[in-house]
Amino acid sequence: GRQEAAPSSSPAASCRPQSHEGQAYAVCTVDLRRARVKLFWRGPDGLPYGSLSRLAGQQGANLAFAMNAGMYDTGLAPVGLYVEDGRELKAANTANGPGNFHLKPNGVFYVAGDRAGVLETGRYLKTHPRTEFATQSGPMLVINNRIHPKISEDGPSQKIRNGVGVRPDGHTAVFAISEAPVSFGAFARLFRDALGCPNALFLDGSVSSLYAPSLGRQDLSRPLGPLVGAVT
Repeated sequence: GRQEAAPSSSPAASCRPQSHEGQAYAVCTVDLRRARVKLFWRGPDGLPYGSLSRLAGQQGANLAFAMNAGMYDTGLAPVGLYVEDGRELKAANTANGPGNFHLKPNGVFYVAGDRAGVLETGRYLKTHPRTEFATQSGPMLVINNRIHPKISEDGPSQKIRNGVGVRPDGHTAVFAISEAPVSFGAFARLFRDALGCPNALFLDGSVSSLYAPSLGRQDLSRPLGPLVGAVT
């Protein structure tokens, strides 16, 4: 058949529904050469935004989509490394402990200009990639095309989950959130097998929320810590 050229009008940042292994997801893709990915924690008043609607109100129509960006404590502060506009507001956390964050290896999603990456925390700290924005979370879902060794194929824990991966070109960040509770295994395979991300990082479960006007989504949730959004 006729080869169709990719539409050059494809949006710089867009969200669409996608299904994989019978599970439904919303997937948001950003071309970092044409849009920016930023992390947001505290608003101009110095208080945590706490919600996607507050962030959307402050950013206006430039915000293509946003979601929660990693684990946080009761004061809505990031529990791990957090960098915003090149300033490290929270140091990396390499401690051992309970919960998903400490299911090692955990990792860092970072952005600088038109490039992004997901690296295991230890590698990130060793290689010090240029970073304008970064958030640490855990566990890693996919590490160099392999599912995290401690993630079972279809474990008993089912939650609404969100995460982020980066395509091999380093210019495309892919965010996903499940529409219904899914296992870690199914979520990791989504990134590796359907979204083409050799490295992907779990952001959170249970509180996972999405703001995506193009999908008519403005999720309300418990107060949130750091947020990530695409700005066009």
